[in-house]
Amino acid sequence: MGDAGLTVDGYRIEPLGPQTWDAYADLAERHNGVWGGCWCTHFHLYPDPVDERREIGNREFKRQLVLAGRTHAAVVFDDDVAVAWAQFGPVEELPNIQHRKEWEKCVQRRPDFRITCLFVDRRYRRQGMASVAVRGALALIADAGGGLVESYPHDLPPGKKTSASFLYNATRTMYEQLGFDYQRPKGQGNCVMTTEVPARQP
Repeated sequence: MGDAGLTVDGYRIEPLGPQTWDAYADLAERHNGVWGGCWCTHFHLYPDPVDERREIGNREFKRQLVLAGRTHAAVVFDDDVAVAWAQFGPVEELPNIQHRKEWEKCVQRRPDFRITCLFVDRRYRRQGMASVAVRGALALIADAGGGLVESYPHDLPPGKKTSASFLYNATRTMYEQLGFDYQRPKGQGNCVMTTEVPARQP
């Protein structure tokens, strides 16, 4: 999955995998494992293999998912340094979304892929890097066959500002700018948005 020649706005996009793990891990470690040491594992954890995860730690748990090909992300590079990522995957790979029971009751068509989490290096925030990461994820999804893509951004009231560090999946406004359609609210302050991604032709 992926294309070594893929760039978005001049930034190189590579899939998360054994070859990009070190750069990805460097980005996470520069930010204390992100989201309180989550290492972008939260959305995998249903059911949560809590004993195994606590024994080896979230970093090693994530690394093992990478080595097994059970976690996917578009990693954004500035030269050789990873500066952002967008996590994506099928529902089965990322079952533990926020407000999961509500989503299960309301879903009419299961997406082929979901985008669950974004992370941007603090030095690159407020520069459109979340959009770069999502467009990278959509390109990798196109490589993987495309389909219905769902995401769950924050739906902020008009005029409300919040710290970028709290926006784990950016905003409804950003996704609208990327061509996603609003579907419905999800929990308090989040929503469901979708887009259809055609498969990339060889």
